[in-house]
Amino acid sequence: MPYVQIPKDLSKIKNKVVFNLTTRQLICFGVATVIGVPTYILTRDTLGNQASVLLMMGIMLPFFLLAMYEKDAQPAEKVLRNYIRANFFYPKIRLYKTENFYNNVQKNNKEVKLIGKQNKKTGYARKTIYRRKIPGKKK
Repeated sequence: MPYVQIPKDLSKIKNKVVFNLTTRQLICFGVATVIGVPTYILTRDTLGNQASVLLMMGIMLPFFLLAMYEKDAQPAEKVLRNYIRANFFYPKIRLYKTENFYNNVQKNNKEVKLIGKQNKKTGYARKTIYRRKIPGKKK
């Protein structure tokens, strides 16, 4: 009986459309051919065959990179965007700053007194402490 291995992580499986390529890969390859082939045809007479092939490859290569490269389930443009944001737009050393809640409470002393008065009137916020008797010890 044939054995087929089923992967446990189904999030890595991608829908294949044509020629075992995803839609993203098809679009990127299509754009690369639409831009690269006319570049070759228009420049082969002036630059020569070898130089125009190298120019075509240089133009098509970024599109192939966008189609194929993926890191941590993120496409190439997201990885590049995250790299640029982390290295150029945000500072290297980020300080961790917090606000001290108790300083704010001390500044707003009127509110604290108001809360204390409300608790004395209603008695809801007070905790009842039960003390157990320790044998052999007198008050």
